[in-house]
Amino acid sequence: MKVAADELRLFLKDEQDTEQLGRILAGLVNESCQGLVVFLEGDLGMGKTTLSRGIMRGLGHGGAVKSPTYTIVEPYEHLDPPAYHFDLYRLGDPEELEYMGIRDYFQGRNLCVIEWPGRGLGVLPEPDLLVSLGKEGDGRRARVSAPTSRGGSLLARIGEQWPPGQGY
Repeated sequence: MKVAADELRLFLKDEQDTEQLGRILAGLVNESCQGLVVFLEGDLGMGKTTLSRGIMRGLGHGGAVKSPTYTIVEPYEHLDPPAYHFDLYRLGDPEELEYMGIRDYFQGRNLCVIEWPGRGLGVLPEPDLLVSLGKEGDGRRARVSAPTSRGGSLLARIGEQWPPGQGY
């Protein structure tokens, strides 16, 4: 694991590591008692939905977690805090987000996890955490950065909770 002032780099050796990172994020969101916006970036197949599954399971969701590629948002309102998983891959124009009332999702204690956030530029708020996933050897590299002070307070805690020997 490498830690810069505003960035954490982790090696995810497999799907279980990716889900574990999501569970850590979920625990920190629960502890913070504040809303949080998390952007997930990476090419197709890099683990964005797997990370989202770890987050939702970490919040207590027991069912399937699928990427909402066609519906744009999958609500998990039964969780505490309520969570919303967005996939903007098929979004034609960021203005479409305005029509669906996207700003309402970013209120209160809501957790918003957004795959393909670049497709919503100009409409989406600044993320608290940005997770970029990429291929590295037989696993994945996760670069976690914190554009906001809220995210910054969580960044160090992620590093503290990451299992020893899992970083690079």
